Formats: sequence, structure tokens, C-alpha cells
Amino acid sequence: MSERKQIIPQYGPFAGMRVIDSGSLIAMPYAATLLADFGAEVIHIERPGVGDTLRVLAPFAKEDGKTVSTSWAQDGRNKLSLSLELNLKHPEVKELFFGLIKEADVFMENMVWLEKLGIRDEELLEVNPKLIIAHISGYGNPRFGGLPEYCDRASYDMIGQAFSGWMGLNGEKGGEPVVGKPWLNDFTSAYATVFAVLAAYINVLKGGDGQIVDIAQFEVQASYCCDLYTSYTMAGRENTRSGNKSAAFQPYGLFKSKDGYDVALGAFGPGVYKRAIQAMNLDLEYFNYKDCSSGIEAVASEKGRELDAKTIEWCAARTAQEIEDAMAQFKVPCSRVMGAKDCLANEHYQKRNDFIKYEDQTLGKEVTAFGIVPKMSGTPGQVWRGAPSLGQDTNTILKELLGYDDAKIADLKARTAETWTAAAYAKARPS
Repeated sequence: MSERKQIIPQYGPFAGMRVIDSGSLIAMPYAATLLADFGAEVIHIERPGVGDTLRVLAPFAKEDGKTVSTSWAQDGRNKLSLSLELNLKHPEVKELFFGLIKEADVFMENMVWLEKLGIRDEELLEVNPKLIIAHISGYGNPRFGGLPEYCDRASYDMIGQAFSGWMGLNGEKGGEPVVGKPWLNDFTSAYATVFAVLAAYINVLKGGDGQIVDIAQFEVQASYCCDLYTSYTMAGRENTRSGNKSAAFQPYGLFKSKDGYDVALGAFGPGVYKRAIQAMNLDLEYFNYKDCSSGIEAVASEKGRELDAKTIEWCAARTAQEIEDAMAQFKVPCSRVMGAKDCLANEHYQKRNDFIKYEDQTLGKEVTAFGIVPKMSGTPGQVWRGAPSLGQDTNTILKELLGYDDAKIADLKARTAETWTAAAYAKARPS
């Protein structure tokens, strides 16, 4: 890895990697957070006075007149915030940005109007031939194929779920589709981006050149659809919504407990099925696997429906804890549907150290947030700092990485102060 100067503490397997990211909400910044959690130095370029849109996503926490988005406090951590109007049509900004690109390993973005800002892949690769450029969009970059009019479409998380086929698989049979929350397609796209960036980074470390990575959110979500497409092309079957319960085996679904919890209980295959029947103290010979859970016809049979009724009755007569304990004794997968209060109080979460504390830089207050995933024995991740306030690190980055002095920084701010008005910003955005 590079021996270049680093601003942040050195930790984790990605120590020495530098990532420049621009854009906002949610896939691209979260991908950068995942890299930052394991040691990458991430410089997040944000619009002055505006910042990442995640900063204005409700709900908010308040302290001494200061306000911060709880989403930003969770996912903005471990980053450096550089306040800059990223418009390369202005020489001062181009010089600054290219200076950062020369010192970077990765540039990540999700700004669909990139060309209008004068940012072009070929030019960036000329500046730094080892650079990895990651584009994240709803429908993909046209250089990788597709219809140009689709690639130019606006998109959100929900749109990706709909266009991919994913949404059509979720919800009750005959009911409305269900949107996976929170921001399911954004988060799956973030993990796909990290995978692709690291694959390209390994190629660079082996002596290869930089390259362009294209993440289309709909394609990421489509890859999570399992056999949706092969079921149709190979068996002529259009998989559709089937609700929380499986139509092909049981017991598998959500069941209501005596104390009002929804409890997820699943038994797939003859071995686990047998243990589930034993846990409920039912007659295994009568409720045998072949007659009750060996396929769609068995589940829909009279005896299959009888077993479902017995399972509902058995769960309704017990608390969620009693259901969990009984199923755990027989090694049957089972859990009540947890909320934030349940998770924070759960001893297993606590013993795993899943909740950590760090100081939010906007409030200047310690917050409790979800910690680092996954866990690693040799090169664990860490949180060296909470989410930064807007532009908190601008001067530090300009001075320590680019060698700017106070006079040059003042001149830069003076020259660029009026170059990107709200009207110009609105004009540059796609309609």
C-alpha cells in the first residue's frame, strides 16, 4: 500500500487506501462508510451550506440549539468533510480536485449530472492511471450498455426495487407489493460497490491499471431475486407474492404469541420439521412430513391446513419467550420480531459489543450507534470519530494533502464564492 501522508489514524485492513466521494443519499456514501469503518481514509466532498442530503433526513436529535439527523450520526462516521462546489469549469476547483485525484485510490460518485460539472472518466484516468472510478446510478452508465433514455432516468431506492422484479415478490398473496425498508436497494448497492471497488483495488495492487466500475441499482437488486428468472425461463413459472408463510413447506412464517409479539418460526426440510413437531409436542406419526410439508400440495391438503391451525394455536397459548425457548431446545430457527428497544436490551447483542459510543461532531455529544460489521480477529474496524460537521476538515485537507497555505485557501474561497449560485445549481441538475 501507498506510504502517502494520512490524516486519519491508521487501523484496519484498508489502512493506506484513500477514497474521494461526492454525492449523497444513500448508496454511495454508505459504501464509503463501509470502507472507512475498516481504515480507508474517506474524503467526502459536500456542497457548502447544503451538504449530503442525508444530513436533512428526519428524524433529528437536538442538543443546545444544534440539530443532527440520526441517520447522519449513524452512517456519516469515520469521514472527513470537505466543503467544495465541485464544478471543474472553474480553474481553481479543477486544480484542487485533480490534486486530490492524484493522491487517491478511489473516486466514488452518484451525481447523475457529472458531465455538466466537467468531470470525465478519461481525464481522471489521465491524471491518475491507477484510479478506480465507481459510478452508482439507478439504471447504469450508458458506456456499459442499455438504452440511453433509461440510463438518463432519475431513480430512488424504491424505483430499483420495482424495476428489478424484487418488489413483485414481497407482500401478501393478492395484496399490494411491499417496499423493503429502510432503503434496501441502496444498502445492497453499497455492498456491491464495496465488492467491486475492492476487486479493482486488488487488481491495482497486483500491478494492474485503474478502471471504471458501474453499479446499476436495479441490477444489484435483481441479483438478489434468486430463481425469479430461471423459474420463468426453465419452468415457465412466474414467481409472485406469497406472503410471510411458505406455500411449499411448513411451519414457516410469522405467528402471534400470547403476549402480542410476532414470532418468526421456520422449519425447512424433514430434519428440522421433525424437531419442530416434537417441540410443539404434536403427534409426528399423524403430522408426518410427507403429508404436511413435502410440497405445495401437502401444505394445502386438509392435514397440512390442520397443522397450520395447530401451530397458530400452540403459539397463541405461549409468550414469545416460551416459544423461543421451546424451539431453541430442539434447534429450530425462531425469533420474535425485534424493535430497537428489544435489540438494545438483548444480552446477545450486548455480549457481541454491537452497540458502540462515539462523539457526534455536530452536537458535540456522545451517541450510541450500531457498531462495526463484520468482526475480524486480526485487523478489526473501528470508529475513530463520529459523523463530521459540514466542512469540518476543509482546511486540514487543503493544507496537509495539497500544501495550500492560508492565503491560497482564502483566495480560493473568494474566487469560488459566487461561481455556483442556487440558480446555476438548479440549471445543472437534470429535469
